[in-house]
Amino acid sequence: MQAKAFLLASVTLGAMLSTHPASAQAIPAAPTDPVATTPAAQSATGTGTGTAQEPDVAPAEDSLADIIVTAQRRSENLQTVPIAATALSPTALAEKAVTRLSDLQFASPSLSVVDAGLTQSVNIRGIGLASPSPAVSNGVATYLDGLFQPPIAGTTAFYDIAGVEVLRGPQGTLVGSNSTGGAIFINSQSPKLTEVGGYVQGAYGNYDTTNLQGALNLPITSTLAVRIAGNFQRNDSFYDDIGPLDNDPGRLNEKSGRVGVLWKPGSFEALYKLGLTDRNTGGYAYRPILGTQFAALRTNDIRTLSYNAPTRNHERTLINGLDLRYVLDNGITLRSLSGYQNRRVNNLYDMDGTATASFTQNQSVRERVTTEEINIISPTDGPFDWILGGYYQYNKVDLFNTSTGNPAPTRTIAATKKTTLGIFAQGNYHLTDALEIQTGVRYSHYKTSSEGGIFRGAYVGAGTGNPAFTTVNARIVNLGGSASDGRVTGKVAINYQLNADHFLYVFAARGYKPGGFNSATSIFKPETVWDYEAGLKSTLADGHIRTQIGGFWNEYDGFQFSITDVNTGTAGVTNLPSARIRGLEAQVQVKFGGFSGDFGGAFVDSRLGSITLVNTRRLPPGTLGPQCATGVASSPPTCFNYSPFLQTNSGGQNLLSPKWTYNAGVQYSIKAGGNATLTPRLNYAYVGSQFTTLF
Repeated sequence: MQAKAFLLASVTLGAMLSTHPASAQAIPAAPTDPVATTPAAQSATGTGTGTAQEPDVAPAEDSLADIIVTAQRRSENLQTVPIAATALSPTALAEKAVTRLSDLQFASPSLSVVDAGLTQSVNIRGIGLASPSPAVSNGVATYLDGLFQPPIAGTTAFYDIAGVEVLRGPQGTLVGSNSTGGAIFINSQSPKLTEVGGYVQGAYGNYDTTNLQGALNLPITSTLAVRIAGNFQRNDSFYDDIGPLDNDPGRLNEKSGRVGVLWKPGSFEALYKLGLTDRNTGGYAYRPILGTQFAALRTNDIRTLSYNAPTRNHERTLINGLDLRYVLDNGITLRSLSGYQNRRVNNLYDMDGTATASFTQNQSVRERVTTEEINIISPTDGPFDWILGGYYQYNKVDLFNTSTGNPAPTRTIAATKKTTLGIFAQGNYHLTDALEIQTGVRYSHYKTSSEGGIFRGAYVGAGTGNPAFTTVNARIVNLGGSASDGRVTGKVAINYQLNADHFLYVFAARGYKPGGFNSATSIFKPETVWDYEAGLKSTLADGHIRTQIGGFWNEYDGFQFSITDVNTGTAGVTNLPSARIRGLEAQVQVKFGGFSGDFGGAFVDSRLGSITLVNTRRLPPGTLGPQCATGVASSPPTCFNYSPFLQTNSGGQNLLSPKWTYNAGVQYSIKAGGNATLTPRLNYAYVGSQFTTLF
């Protein structure tokens, strides 16, 4: 549901002072250096994720600067990287008004981001995440400073960002976790050893929208530096709850902070970052869907809601990351990236979305993630270069969920553990100066287990203002179980530098997302995708125009989607029939003098097979129980007759896969005297309609 448009005015104040006396000049600074042109992620060693870095040689003032990316664990020019990618520098993020992950869909083709309550569904070319179940893994791997991000509590704002890279297509031969749809790398600014500086930025708009953020960089010694950054953001609700409680769904109050410490004595480098976020939105805004049980009670206006239960969405996140690197005398880099994250979410829902019925849910989820990635990275001064890696990830998810509205309330308790292991390698060999063969391979192993169930209960002390839930009988559904699987994936590519301005690549790659289980008697299989791509990257008009054009064909098998499992009566995951996805993508950047512009667009054609499932949107809310035996009447939550709700879909477009996505921006820089520049800019973006369910 889109928020109403709002007006926003902002101001940025800052200063940077180099520690080299010859260049000690104060210049204006935003959350990012407005002069910087490289988007992404280069550390002082130049072999991994870190802060943005300006090119050694500045381009002509009226032509495009090179875009440097680290998608392949090295700093490379985007125009010679054989991957479909969008790279956004700090300046580009500000120009495109990208302030959080969901905004990236308005700056990168083929990308769709849907806030789906507890989780955030990120999909590239219709491949990623279509299920809110904690048993399902991301299909698009998102990394913050190299650390894999689980899909819960993924909606926090960007601040003090060094750059973002969006990679389309399966990934896994170069980086920690597997992915079937692609990967998104978000890199925050790291401490700098050579400059004291910082910035403060403020903004105010209607709906009492307020934003204040800033950062301070402090070199302590010639080998030690600290960077501190923070962000505060709030706005009132865009909706009006006319129910008796006057909730504020969509109201935002978000506070974040990050501390970074860099120590670099010679060939060794240690970078530690600690981030904290506290985010409260006041709950989610929704109305009953037409054709469902409570549709007759919904309000007529999309901005008017009617609840009779309190709503809340409170997210808290702690992220620790330690990046260690050592460069040997022969140029080989040894790298270790360790991470620990603790995420907690508490949601209160008025499940029926009306001021009449009384179906509510109190949901609490905590996820802890421990990761370790090891890389050995060769130098690139010969015809053959390579990367070796190993990856470990352990997730522990605790879920508590209490629902009312049945003849008796129910409580769901589940503790899930997931272990992911991977080893990967990629080698690149130049047959000639222009022709390169690239091969990569990965083996992944995944294991998950869970304990818990759904329990029928009662409230003791109802009417006292603080009723307590108590279990009055044994669990009615067993959610315990275990599953494991593994796959070999890889990539083969041929890259050809036609001349200095044109780069051609073709490749085939296989991606994998692990399976899992819904209960001891219900499992689902992994997802796999074969991706066949070809692309051409060109620089035209003496560096004034740059293009990236490509086409892809995906064979997608085992698409994981949430359904109602009639054997247990709970939400579960199943594998949909195979899908075919194909399309075209194009990006263009232009700069002539003070004028510059950019365009990105994609056409994605997809088709799913048909399947017969329970149409969950027509079901009554609450815990209904398993399918009743033949001849037994429905009696939730003991049992329920799902037969009238079974429906066969006719196939059609893949879920969360808009056919058309495109974005464009134009601007003109006007010198206003001294170092000041006035730059009017206009952006437009379109994300086409997409299905979120099969019916």
